[in-house]
Amino acid sequence: MSQDNALSILNDIEIVCKKRNVKLTNQRKIVLSIMLQAQKAMSAYDLLDLLKQEEPQAKPPTIYRALDFLLEQGFIHKVESSNSYIICPHFSHPNHLSILFICDNCKQILEKNSHEIENNLLQLATQNRFAVKHSIIEIHGLCPSCHKILTD
Repeated sequence: MSQDNALSILNDIEIVCKKRNVKLTNQRKIVLSIMLQAQKAMSAYDLLDLLKQEEPQAKPPTIYRALDFLLEQGFIHKVESSNSYIICPHFSHPNHLSILFICDNCKQILEKNSHEIENNLLQLATQNRFAVKHSIIEIHGLCPSCHKILTD
């Protein structure tokens, strides 16, 4: 991701934070910047190691507090199957169903959403008097590049 694109996304996130009246601290910005530059899912400890380059005093609670805030605001997603985190491209709409396509070979993650699937799941939840708080679907397989390489 280009530096300009990363700065644009950070600026958009800052605007969303101001609208929501929440604070995007310097540490949270640094974590977001690290994730934007990496362009891949990262574990909390990978993020902590990189955060320590900017803030040597950072400890595990530091990164987990930042991640908790970013998750709560919908700026990132937790990939449960790999215990890692990724930037959410739909952060201005935090209450959406995220469908993560995870390549088991190269570990690339592509997020998509489907209003049709989301509506069906919400209808199913309503029929069962279940209040949906958060929903992510993880689908494992091979991305087009890896599928081509492995089948040729």
